[in-house]
Amino acid sequence: MSDIVPIKLVCLDLAGTTVGDIAMVERAFAEAIATQGIVPGTGAYARAMVHVHRSRGCPKIDVFRGIFPGNEAQAQAANLTFERSYEDALERAGLEPMPGVLEVLDKLRGNDVKLALITGFSRTTLSRVLGILGWHDRIDLAISPEDAGGRGRPWPDMVLHAVLRLGVPDVRNVAVVGDSESDMLCGRRAGASIVAGLMTGVHSRERLLKGGATHILDSIVDFPGLILTDDLDTTQVASSAR
Repeated sequence: MSDIVPIKLVCLDLAGTTVGDIAMVERAFAEAIATQGIVPGTGAYARAMVHVHRSRGCPKIDVFRGIFPGNEAQAQAANLTFERSYEDALERAGLEPMPGVLEVLDKLRGNDVKLALITGFSRTTLSRVLGILGWHDRIDLAISPEDAGGRGRPWPDMVLHAVLRLGVPDVRNVAVVGDSESDMLCGRRAGASIVAGLMTGVHSRERLLKGGATHILDSIVDFPGLILTDDLDTTQVASSAR
């Protein structure tokens, strides 16, 4: 690991980064907005799903507030339906870790790197996800927006919450890994030295770069090699990372 900026904490996203449940999430969004009268085949549905795609990584309730501006009751109702739909899907199908992610988690922990999962799910849904994954002994912390005062990505609060909870001395000792533009914005705003965008999610390389990615990686399996080396160069920009 670099002697200049040793990474002591890695904040990892869930969907599209460490677990492959993107389709389940999108179906839950579609079912949620359908209960509020926005159904497939309509212009309103197409616009809503574009907003969902653009807002990946943000708190789910904030996504629904964007779809139903000025109508908090409708946003809350849709969010409740989303949580029920997604949790029902979890019970039916379970969750599959992204290829190689368990080995990555174990390798990082084995090199004294602390791990925090950060997500846009509510605390209730996050707890259900953790119960299914059984990762309690593989991570140090799991954070929902509620745990960080209610502000999720793209705000830096969840990363800074992890820094404080886990006793990391400097935000430059942090790396953030995710597959969405909001992940990248969150990491940069938090002051993380490494903000790695993964090509395994829904946002393009261009969107990740726009969010401030310092590195672009094909998948999570490439991440340990980025920080567990003696020649880490945190000034390397994403466009030249691969």
